[in-house]
Amino acid sequence: MSLPTTQVLADRVGAILAECGAGPPSGDVEARTPITGGSLGAAGSTGDVDAPVARAMEAFTVWRATPGPIRGNLVRRLGELLREHKEALGELVSIEAGKIRSEGLGEVQEMIDICDFAVGLSRQLHGLTIASERPGHRLMETWHPMGPCAVVTAFNFPVAVWSWNAALALVCGDPVIWKPSDKTPLTAVACDALFRRAAADVGAPDDLNQVLHGGVDVGAALVAHRDVAIVSATGSTRMGRAVAPVVAERFGRLILELGGNNAAIVAPSADVELAVRGIAFSAVGTAGQRCTSLRRLIVHESVRDELVDRLVAAYQSVPIGDPLAEGTLVGPLIDVAAGQRVVDAIESAAADGGELVVGGTRILTDEAPDASYVQPAIVAMKAQSDIVRTETFGPLLYVMTYDDLDEAISVHNDVPQGLASSIFTNDVREAEQFVSATGSDCGIANVNIGPSGAEIGGAFGGEKETGGGRESGSDAWKGYMRRATNTVNYSTSLPLAQGVKFDID
Repeated sequence: MSLPTTQVLADRVGAILAECGAGPPSGDVEARTPITGGSLGAAGSTGDVDAPVARAMEAFTVWRATPGPIRGNLVRRLGELLREHKEALGELVSIEAGKIRSEGLGEVQEMIDICDFAVGLSRQLHGLTIASERPGHRLMETWHPMGPCAVVTAFNFPVAVWSWNAALALVCGDPVIWKPSDKTPLTAVACDALFRRAAADVGAPDDLNQVLHGGVDVGAALVAHRDVAIVSATGSTRMGRAVAPVVAERFGRLILELGGNNAAIVAPSADVELAVRGIAFSAVGTAGQRCTSLRRLIVHESVRDELVDRLVAAYQSVPIGDPLAEGTLVGPLIDVAAGQRVVDAIESAAADGGELVVGGTRILTDEAPDASYVQPAIVAMKAQSDIVRTETFGPLLYVMTYDDLDEAISVHNDVPQGLASSIFTNDVREAEQFVSATGSDCGIANVNIGPSGAEIGGAFGGEKETGGGRESGSDAWKGYMRRATNTVNYSTSLPLAQGVKFDID
C-alpha cells in the first residue's frame, strides 16, 4: 500500500486553506490526518465561550429583524462559493477525515444542496391561518428566530452536518456557533473562511458564524451557556446522555443525532445483485464510519448462502488504501483506537458464538505506523448478542438468519438505537409492512436501497437512543424557530372562547 507522506499532505492542506481565504492556522489545537496518522500542524486555539456567545447575541439583534429572503441571500452566496471551491474542500475532507475522494466531494455537494434548499425555504417560513370560533377574530401561527444556535459536529461528516444546521438556522434568523470535532478542525477553518467571504459579499452582520476549537470542556461550556437558545449535537449516544440533561435543565431547544446500529433485511424475493451492491456500500463506505452505516444483516435462510458468498467475493475485491488515490474504495479509520475497537468487537462476537467469515485484519505499513487500515469484516452470528446490539464504528457487519418477516422485524427492532433501516424485497406486502407502524422503528426506513445515503430533501434523524432530533429537509426548519399563536380581534366586541360569560359594567 503506497501512501503520500505527511509533509506532502500538510503542504496540500496549506494550499487549500489559502485558496479558501484562510490564513495559516496557529494555536494549541493540532490537526492530524488518518491517512498517515501524522500531524498537519496547528489548527487554531482553544478559546473562551462567553465572548463568542456575546458576539452572537449582538449579531442576533440585527439578523432576527432582517427579512427572511434577505437572510437567504447570504446562504445563496455561500452555496456559490462552495461550488467554486468544491474540489479543494472535498480534498481537504479526504485528508482530514480519511474519506475516499468521491465521498469527500459528495459531502461538499451535500453542503451545496442544503444551501439551495435553504434559499428556497427563506421565502417559505409559513405559519397557519386557523378558523376562529369567535366572530371578527383571526387566529394564526407565526414563526420567529430563537437566538444563537450551537452546532456540535462529529469527525465522520466534518462539514455536511454543520451545513445542514447552519443553512437552516441562518435563514431562520439564528447566528451559529460551531464546535467541530477536535479530530477534524481544519475543515471548519476552511468553511468559516468561505462563510466570512459570503457574509462580506452580501453585507451581512459580523459573527453570524463562529468556530470554537477545543475538546470536551469547550463543548460542555457551550451547550451549558444560557444564552445559547438551540443546541444541535451530533455524536455518540454517550455524548447525548451528557448533553441532554444540561440543555433540558435550562429549558434550551435540543436537536440530537446520535448512534445508529442500522440493519437491512433481505427477503427471499430480493434482487440479490441489487442487495449486494447496496449492502457493500452501506457496510464498507467511509470505512463503516457513517452514522447510517449498515452493521446488521438479517437474511432469509433460503438466500443466506448465496448472498454471503457474493458479499465475501465483493469484500475481497475492495481496494483499501490511500483515499486520495484513484480506485480506492476504503480508506483509513479515523485513528488507531478506532481500529482496535473493531478488532475487539470481532473477538467479543467470537466469544458469543460468532464466526469470522472474511476480513477483520489490521493492515500495518512501515510508512504509516500511526494509521489504522482495517479489512472490512463479516461475522456470522447465530443470535443477536450484546456485542451485536452495541454500535461499533467501523467496517464490521454481523449476519443473522430468519424464517418469517415478523421474526426479522422483531430482531431488527431489538436494539437500543433507531436511526436507519432497510429491506430488500420485491414483495409489495413486505415492503409496505416494513415502512408501516408495525415495521421498522427507525427514523429512516428504506426499501431496496441500503440504510445510508440520505438526501437533503428529507428530514434526517432517528428514534430511541439516536435522540429523536431531525436535521436537513422537510420541516426540520421548525427546530430552529419559535412558534407563536396569535389572535387578532378586528371587531368592536369582546366575545370569549368557549362561550364564557364575564360581563363587567
